[in-house]
Amino acid sequence: MTDSLRVGLIGSGFLARTRARCWARVHGVAVERAAVASSARAKADEFAARTGFGRGLSVDELLAEESIDLVDLCVPNRVHRELTERAAAAGKHVLCTKPLAAYWGQGLGDDASAESVAAVDRQDMYLRALADANAMVEACGAAGVKLFYGENWIFAPAVQRAAQLQAASNGLLLEMRGWESHSGSHSPYSKDWRHTGGGALLRLGAHPIGAMLWLKRREGLRRRGTPTVVTSVTAEVADPTASAILDGARTAVATGWKGVESWGMAVLHFDDGTRGTVFGSDLMLGGMQSHLSLMGSDHRFECALSPHDQLRAYAPDDGTFGSEYVMEKVDGQAGWSTPLPDEDWSSGQQGLLQAVAEDLTADREPRCSGALGLDVTRIVYAAYVSAAEGRRVELED
Repeated sequence: MTDSLRVGLIGSGFLARTRARCWARVHGVAVERAAVASSARAKADEFAARTGFGRGLSVDELLAEESIDLVDLCVPNRVHRELTERAAAAGKHVLCTKPLAAYWGQGLGDDASAESVAAVDRQDMYLRALADANAMVEACGAAGVKLFYGENWIFAPAVQRAAQLQAASNGLLLEMRGWESHSGSHSPYSKDWRHTGGGALLRLGAHPIGAMLWLKRREGLRRRGTPTVVTSVTAEVADPTASAILDGARTAVATGWKGVESWGMAVLHFDDGTRGTVFGSDLMLGGMQSHLSLMGSDHRFECALSPHDQLRAYAPDDGTFGSEYVMEKVDGQAGWSTPLPDEDWSSGQQGLLQAVAEDLTADREPRCSGALGLDVTRIVYAAYVSAAEGRRVELED
């Protein structure tokens, strides 16, 4: 047991910048933001200088740095397994962002096209993604290090408080509805299986799936002594932006998806007869919307992660507030908006890192472990099988 933690960050994009801020705000544990690595050393050096996150290193140098206790992976899905296994072999604990693992063309060769990856049978995708997730959990277990799964929704204050109140009730969660939606990433890397391993259901739907699994697991342990788990999945996926009717028409949502869905939904069938419905969508204008509705037998909760109206603002023109950030994916400042007072807090990112630091330094089981990430991977790829084959998929299949 220790009260200090040295963190090495791999990645330099949007999520890495969020994590850099949040690690600096962890309290009760002396966190040292020791070093950062990226795909290019110059990017790591620039990130370190801009954020104060230690010093820039190459990935090899960071993993070889003996003083680093935890590696925080904010990297593309296709390198999650490789870097987790390397970090574990170096004796370092790992925090891996969602999804834990994905199918991005394993077994096809490095020169496989996006089209050839998209054409792979969804059953094969399921097996290979699950194999990677299992390998990550096993590698960390064999090395005696902890694997944390970076699902921030679980630590959002709204979800945490709902979980506390739900535990105090005598009710059963009968139905859950969760969604994360925005206008779509304009990064080409998000638009094909080769780089991301899926579309909106994977990138966005993984959040509510993780939260639902966490809530029902706790409920099952509390009520009957065993976790409540998902036994089957039904799903649909589509890319409505590919409609011929849109050809040449003005659109403000992202287009150009290459085989991955811009809209997906899944119904989770739990072993106690209850249901969870999940949506992930790249078709929603007006900023990020992250929401979880919980319907219990004697209670109901509406968890608004984003947006929420703790602060409402009006501006007659875009640029009224200068270069100030309003919220993720909002198109401008004109009109009414809901600038989030502390998005890192309300999204659960701050709470996630606080929990990781506390669990690691206290040497206790992670509140959000690799086992949850494994289950989310299983459900997402079972959903892809369901959508492709038009049937309910039993998770024992």
